[in-house]
Amino acid sequence: MEIGDFWDTHDLADHWDKTEPAEFEVDLRSTATYYLLERGLATKLRSIAERRGVSAETLLNLWVQEKTREEANTASPENSRPN
Repeated sequence: MEIGDFWDTHDLADHWDKTEPAEFEVDLRSTATYYLLERGLATKLRSIAERRGVSAETLLNLWVQEKTREEANTASPENSRPN
C-alpha cells in the first residue's frame, strides 16, 4: 500500500512533469445480472440480512446458490431413474 500512502501526502501537480500519456482499454461490461424482486420480498430480505450482519445482495446470492445446488442434485441422473 506504499503508493497509496505516498499519494495521501503528495500532490500530482508537484510531479506532473514526470508523467506521460497512456492509452488503455476498459471493459465496462457488468458481470452482474439484475432480476426484479417484489417490494415486499426485498424489504424482508433486507431485514433478514441486517439481522445476520450481511448485505442483502450477499444473502440473496447465498440463498440462490443453495437452491440451485439443491435443484442440480434433484435433477441428477441418479435421482431421475425410474423405480
